[in-house]
Amino acid sequence: MKIIPAIDLKEGKCVRLLQGDMDKATVFSENPVNVARMWEKRGAKRIHIVDLDGSIAGTPKNKEVIEKILKSINIPIQLGGGIRDLSTMDHYISIGINRVILGTVALESPDLVQKACQRYPGRILAGIDAKDGLVAIKGWTEVTKKKSEEAAKELEAFGVAAFIFTDIKRDGMQTGPNIESTKKLAQSVHTPVIASGGVSTIKDIEELLKIEEFGVTGVIIGKALYTNSLRLEDAIKLASFRR
Repeated sequence: MKIIPAIDLKEGKCVRLLQGDMDKATVFSENPVNVARMWEKRGAKRIHIVDLDGSIAGTPKNKEVIEKILKSINIPIQLGGGIRDLSTMDHYISIGINRVILGTVALESPDLVQKACQRYPGRILAGIDAKDGLVAIKGWTEVTKKKSEEAAKELEAFGVAAFIFTDIKRDGMQTGPNIESTKKLAQSVHTPVIASGGVSTIKDIEELLKIEEFGVTGVIIGKALYTNSLRLEDAIKLASFRR
């Protein structure tokens, strides 16, 4: 299982939100470049970056700092937030982003997802963010009537490389990941699932490892790393030991 530290960008700063609420942001660093370097130095093999402002606006808003991060580290970056057309994908992949994450557009424009997967096979991830089992879009500001498993099955047909599943109610709350919902989603598809939201302690990693066999191949960790309730090195060691 891959352990992936998260860097959420808001107005050029590294922040963490509570349940996706932009008005409940805690700034952890004024310099996201230094944060990225730190996670690489501490053993991360991949970094998850989200342009929070872009998620709301529907277009990239933190390009400059993202490019600076790219130039400062040597590990792959997966990026989401405001990526809603092929030209934006083209730009990010051309400058070195390893994988792009489609959220809102994945649900609203399936044709675009299909084209993206054809153009960049193995490099398109689909973000499925759920609240009470229903998919949320537009920076989590709108909840649809579509169930997570239903959305995943539809998107799988287009060839996405993996799903990033987030339980909104647990994101940033450090109450533990939604193991059952994550397992249920993973069992509904053949595509790998990356868990996100709620991770708090090393015990949460232990619980996620129990469902690795169902296709949960990674976990994104945010607030727990920034508040030191979980050490990146410990999570990586545990996940590596279980292989």
